[in-house]
Amino acid sequence: MKTRIGILGMGGVGGYFGGLLAKEFYQSDSVEIVFIARGETQKEIANNGLKIITDTDEFIVFPFLVSNDPQFIGKLDFLICATKTYDIEESLVSISKCITKKTVILPLYNGVDAPERISTLFPDNEVLQGCVYIVSMIVSPGIIKKIGTYEKLFFGSTMASIATLNKLQTIFKSAGIESYLVDNIEETVWEKFIFISALASATSYLNQNIGEILANQTSRALYVSLLNEITMLAAVKGLNLPEDSVMQSILKLEKSPHSATSSMHRDFLAGNKTELDSLTGFVVTESLKYEIETPTYQMVFDKLSNL
Repeated sequence: MKTRIGILGMGGVGGYFGGLLAKEFYQSDSVEIVFIARGETQKEIANNGLKIITDTDEFIVFPFLVSNDPQFIGKLDFLICATKTYDIEESLVSISKCITKKTVILPLYNGVDAPERISTLFPDNEVLQGCVYIVSMIVSPGIIKKIGTYEKLFFGSTMASIATLNKLQTIFKSAGIESYLVDNIEETVWEKFIFISALASATSYLNQNIGEILANQTSRALYVSLLNEITMLAAVKGLNLPEDSVMQSILKLEKSPHSATSSMHRDFLAGNKTELDSLTGFVVTESLKYEIETPTYQMVFDKLSNL
């Protein structure tokens, strides 16, 4: 029996990593990669494939199938979810017929509450935890551009069998994905959340890219203030994060392409729906729950909520 893997969400994350999987397992006897897409994206990939552009290369891949019709998609062994956080419930319900009790779900969202939200919908399924570090985006339907060389995928679970986790890791490695199966996955996901939440909040609030924030003393101070507040929240929640996690986030930012910005900032600029509630509002809400003060996050959330 072939292992069937669905990629839900063909944006910067799902498109790029799904593209690597499709490239490796095109016409494979052991693995089928299914892109779950609709509209212009579905049409473009079906007709011309998915184009991946990097700093040094570009290539076109074809999945086994691209569709948004559960009848055509069929049952899935693994489902990798990479939509926007505001689409979690709607997107999963739309393909619920493809998800059996044996389907293993790997969320690769920007927020930290996805596994809980998915488990509410599918309480009988193994829901892993995961996160990625990558700068990639949609250029147009069916075309994904990745900037820079930094790309890492982390995943794990305290509940799933080691055989299931190793099987997925083997598939990732075969596709040339720099993936890491980690034991302390909750802390790893929160380390990513600290980085992306502060970055998304700062870039959107200041309307500046990474380089502009790093070069401006006032902007950098606001970014560091956000880091300090969200790190304090993580500590109060009992997460065992590295003592230098704030400095590590700053170093990650300095290593990122200075011309790049966050996906939330890009969505604000384009007038699109944003992940403000998941990336900024979540910190405000959790801080109130734990009775700690996060004035910078509150200030950012209040301004961006009124845009």
